[in-house]
This record gives sequence, C-alpha cells and structure tokens, in this order.
Amino acid sequence: MQYQIIIPLAALLSGLISGYALNKFIAVKRMNGAKELAMRILDEARKEAAAQKKEILLQGRDEVLGYQRKIELEIKELEREIKAKEKKFNEQTEKFEERKENTIQKEHEILAAEKELARKERKLEEGEEILRQKILAQEQKLQEISGLTREEAKSMLMDEMGDKARHDSAKLMRLIETEARETADRKAKEIISGAIQRYAGDYVGEQTVTAVTLPSEEMKGRIIGREGRNIRALEAATGVDLIIDDTPETVILSAYSPLRRQVAKMAMERLIQDGRIHPARIEDIVKKVEQELETQIREVGEQATFDAGVHGIHPDIVRILGQLKYRTSFSQNVLQHSLEVASLCGMMAAELGQDVKRAKRAGLLHDLGKAVDHEVEGPHAVIGADLAKKYNESKEIVHAIAAHHEDTPPKSILAVLVQAADSLSGARPGARKELLENYVKRLEDLENIADGFDGVSKAYAIQAGREVRVMVNSESVDDDATYLLCKDITDKIERNLTYPGQIRVTVIRERRAVGYAK
Repeated sequence: MQYQIIIPLAALLSGLISGYALNKFIAVKRMNGAKELAMRILDEARKEAAAQKKEILLQGRDEVLGYQRKIELEIKELEREIKAKEKKFNEQTEKFEERKENTIQKEHEILAAEKELARKERKLEEGEEILRQKILAQEQKLQEISGLTREEAKSMLMDEMGDKARHDSAKLMRLIETEARETADRKAKEIISGAIQRYAGDYVGEQTVTAVTLPSEEMKGRIIGREGRNIRALEAATGVDLIIDDTPETVILSAYSPLRRQVAKMAMERLIQDGRIHPARIEDIVKKVEQELETQIREVGEQATFDAGVHGIHPDIVRILGQLKYRTSFSQNVLQHSLEVASLCGMMAAELGQDVKRAKRAGLLHDLGKAVDHEVEGPHAVIGADLAKKYNESKEIVHAIAAHHEDTPPKSILAVLVQAADSLSGARPGARKELLENYVKRLEDLENIADGFDGVSKAYAIQAGREVRVMVNSESVDDDATYLLCKDITDKIERNLTYPGQIRVTVIRERRAVGYAK
C-alpha cells in the first residue's frame, strides 16, 4: 500500500523536475537569442549612426565651403567697388582742381575786363559830354536859323508824325478790311453764335415760358397727382414741360412752340376750373382745346387777311398767319407787325404808282416763316419764301419775302418796299417797348457823337437810328482817313450808347470841282 503511493509520487516528482529543467533550458535559449538579437540591433544602430554622422559632417563641410566661397566673392565685389569709387573720386578731384584753376583764371580775366570797362565808361562819359555840348550848339544854331524854340519844333514834328501815322494806319485799315472780307461770313457766324449764347438766357426766359396762376397752393399737389401721374399725362399730351417750384400759386409752362404752350395753358385753366384732374380727363380736355385753338387760329388768320384787304390766300397760309398771333419778336407781336407792314407797303406802293394789292399781300406774308422757324432750320425769310412757293404764290411775292432781310439780294421794287416797310414797323417809337423820349435822345446822341470828330461837316441819324451818315470835308479828310474816321465813330458809339441790334456808320467824302465858262 505504501509502495503504491510512493511510486506515483516519485514519478510525479521526476516529471516535475524534468519539466523544470526543460523550461529552464528553453528560457536560457530564448534569453541567449534575445541577447544576440539585441547585440545585432545595437551593432546596426551604431553603424547607421556612424553613417549619418559621417553624412552630416560631409554636409556641414560642404556648407562651410559654400559660405566661404560666397564671402570671398562678396569681398572681391566690395574691393572692386572700392577701387571704382576711389578711381571716380580721384577723377572728380582732378576735375575740381582743373575747375579751380579755370575759375582763378576767369577771375583774373573778369578783373581785367572790369578795368577795361571802367576805362571805356570814363571815355564814353567824356564823349557824351562833348556830344551834348555839340548838340546844344547845334540846337542854338537851328533856333537862330528857324526862328523856332525847341518845344515848338518838337510839337511841329510830333504833329507831322501823327498825321503820317494816321495816314499809314488808314491805309493799313483798308488792307485789313479787304482781307477780312474774305473770311467775313465765317467771322460773322462766330460773332452771331457768341451773341446767341450770351442772349440765350434772356430769350428763353421771355420767349419759351408761360405762367399759369393757380387759385391756391393745394392745387399744385392735385396737378402733380399720385406718384406724378397727372403731370406726366399733361406733359405727354401737350408736349410741354411743367415746372412746379417755390413760386407761390404759379405753374410755369416751358416749350419752344408757342402753340403748345397755349394749348397747355388753356387745358390747365380748364382742368383747374373743372376740378377733375386725372389722366383720362387730361387727354380729353387737351383734345378739345386743340380743336378749339385750331378753330381760333383759322379765324384769326381770316380776320388778318380781311383787315389787310388781301384775298384769295391758300387756307393753309391763312392758318399759318393765325399762328403768328402767338409769336413775338423783340416783344412785338408778329401778326400785328405783319399787318403794319402790309399797310405801309400799300401806302408806299400807292405813292409810287405800283400795284397796291400785291404790295399789301407781300407785306402781310413777309414774316410767314416765323410761325414755323422753331421747327424748320434756316432764316425765317427763306422759310417763308419756301412756304409761299409751296402754296403757289407768285414769283414776285416769293422773292419779296426772301429778300426782306437781304438773305437774297432785292431785284424788284416790291422787294425794296417790303424791306423798307419792315424796317419802319420794327423801328418806330413804341413798337418794341422803347419810349419816345429815349428814341429821340438816342438819335440826338448818335448825331452828336459823329459831329464831335474833326473834319465832319454834318451827321444824320436815319432809318430810326439804325444808320448814321456822316458828311466830311474833302479838303481836311482824304480817302484813307475816311476809313479811320468811320472806325473811330463806330468805337465811340459802342462805348457810349446802349441800343438793340446794330447801327451802320457810313462816312461820305465828296470831291467837287466848280468852274465857270465865260
């Protein structure tokens, strides 16, 4: 029983000892393998570290060599720059020394020149004194010979020189005027365009604006309407601009066409009176007003032909005549002006034994172009002649209309009559808001200005002050001096008088030879 127990225990103990020995053997073997692996890794790391160290040392050596070469190059470049600057400095030093020597030399030359100049000045002063003495002696001899003092001789010489200068300037003026005629048209257009630009503000203010009085300030808001729809509708229907500003109880209508302004004014007054202001009502009122105005224009034209005693005129021309009622020229109503011209033409034609009816017809139609000159380009005389020709007026009538402002040279008695009547109607006292006293005074001033010049025997203001005719003495004023006198009179008129348009100055010199046969 005991042996049965001991034997298994011995076997177990033997197995345990064998297993321990085997495990220890395996552990020792593994430890030795790990040591070998560690030694191998350590050797490889040492080799790799040595290789990296060697590579780093090589890179550092290359960088040091590169920096060294770069520094050497910079040092060489600095040495070259220093040498160049040193060379330049030496050159500038040499130039400075050279300039210094030249300056010293010039100073010596200047001193010598100053000495020579002082010597010459002393010699010149001595010569001037001798010359002065000789001049005084000569003057005394001249005074003894001529019997004139120095001041009298000087005055005589100045008078002769002044006369010669005026004579030469008159010749030069004639030459300049001859040359100016070649470019007169271009220059005249430039002057006219400049005058138009300067006068444009006054013209626009007087000729293109109509004021409409409102019953109250509240009416302005109703005319404008919600978001401006009423004022836009009114402007679109009439073709005028409505200006609503701070002017109390007033609306301004602006347009170049007087008929459009009249339509807008009549429509505005109707709308204010009616009280219903909206786009549809505005269009309806404007159409009615246009029809009424068209009827009024025809009636006015027919009445004008009846008043002038002119019949058989084309209906379209009658209508254009009616439009002249709404056109002004220098504040003068053009239709009234046309009736005056027709009457004056008839009177003068009767005195000359010409056709009175034809003269009245030409006078009535002479400003026909002013009714449409804001729509058609060109002078109103030419436009009116084209209209008359279009509606089968005779050639004499067409020519008289075209020539009344000399756009076409007048070639008939009728054309001259229309031209004269037009001037009379426009220039008569009161025609263009000019008082009679101012009118007479202007004529007197014109004549007095011309009479104030030497050599003028008589001056006449004619054509209602549009022209001054100056008669001169032929003995004291020659042909060349007339041009200079004309310019002097013109300049003095421009400086001293204020007048509309232009004034023509005509200087007349007449040579008469009188003899007696016995």
